[in-house]
Amino acid sequence: MKLVRYGAKGAEKPGLLDDEGQVRDLSAHVSDIAGDCLTRRGLAALRALDPATLPLVAGSPQRDLRLGACVGQVGKFLAVGLNYADHAAESGMDVPAEPILFTKWTSCIAGPDDDLPLPPDSTATDWEVELGIVIGDGGSHIAPERAADHIAGYCVINDISERDWQLRRGGTWDKGKGHDGFGPIGPWLVTADDIPDRRALRLWLEVDGHRFQDGTTATMVFGPEEIVSYVSRFTTLHPGDVIATGTPPGVGMGQKPPVYLRRGQVMRLGIDGLGQQQQKVV
Repeated sequence: MKLVRYGAKGAEKPGLLDDEGQVRDLSAHVSDIAGDCLTRRGLAALRALDPATLPLVAGSPQRDLRLGACVGQVGKFLAVGLNYADHAAESGMDVPAEPILFTKWTSCIAGPDDDLPLPPDSTATDWEVELGIVIGDGGSHIAPERAADHIAGYCVINDISERDWQLRRGGTWDKGKGHDGFGPIGPWLVTADDIPDRRALRLWLEVDGHRFQDGTTATMVFGPEEIVSYVSRFTTLHPGDVIATGTPPGVGMGQKPPVYLRRGQVMRLGIDGLGQQQQKVV
């Protein structure tokens, strides 16, 4: 099942993608793709609906129908750093013994194809295609063998990062991770039952048609279930919380010399089975 949020920015409505790739409206059944809608009980209720009986939304998604972030009302937007062995190597850093956690402020969340406003004093804004986890049933101190039961689904995330702010301005990484527009999520949330092997997904990202990232989740250090269990030791997870799980090699910082985004450029990125995003830098 693929769940979406469609419509004007700030006024998105809940929907699902039918077998023909068209959006069906869910407004009569849920107020948003958020909260309890994402629990096992909530998803079971949506799965029981016949898409053919739901109102068809005019327009083609990601063409003449805007999609917002596929999750609404996100309480926590967390992320894991250096979680691909080959990305850690290109960054000149050791593979971590435990997951490195940081936050992306929820005000950075954007639709999958929204323009990216380059911060006016940015000199090193970078890209990172990532597998996103969306929490379903919440919990704390979740056992690793039960963690899959707490995952509603997966999505594409571009963990956009200002490297100077992240690494050279003192303090935590968060400064470089949370600027407005730095968290495109979507195009859709694919429920976990439709992604049988989370450790064999291809991730890629292009800038102006040049492919910089082309990796696979097989090189992840910590898998989705390990991450959910680990994070829940430090904070209670709630339905609709989002976790970005790290990026494969090919980020701008890792190029020799480094390459960073400029106004007018276009990023395209995607993950097998989870859809694609496109952002223009403005």
